[in-house]
Amino acid sequence: MAVLNIDQILHFLPHRYPMLLVDRIISVSEDGKQCIGLKNVTINEPFFQGHYPGLPIMPGVLILEAMAQTGAALFLSKPEYTGKVPLIGAMDDIKFRRMVRPGDQLLMEVEILWTRGMIGRMKGVARVDGDIAASMEMTFKWADKDQ
Repeated sequence: MAVLNIDQILHFLPHRYPMLLVDRIISVSEDGKQCIGLKNVTINEPFFQGHYPGLPIMPGVLILEAMAQTGAALFLSKPEYTGKVPLIGAMDDIKFRRMVRPGDQLLMEVEILWTRGMIGRMKGVARVDGDIAASMEMTFKWADKDQ
């Protein structure tokens, strides 16, 4: 059962097609600092037309974005972040270990490491069939939606 289904994700995240890269949040830790998001990767994704013809591979930058959106959904579902937009400040320790192909189910495990005011740091790991596809750490900040 989803903790956040697609309708709720659309309510909380500002992203829309073709940039919405989270289909469901399937778990949130009791302390609210960790969650797991799910992305069903289909051949219908627009990026597969050019990346790459004959060998469709999900671009690494979109795997990183899917992890970032998973973390953003975790935050934006909390009332204190209403009206905020997440912005990526930096990504570090990025590693790609396996291709993500059509038909894969990408599970994004996100952990919030710290927050101070409107800035924070998170760690993400994306897996397919239990194997790590990518990992990273990210610094982010919150901006007002009206800025």
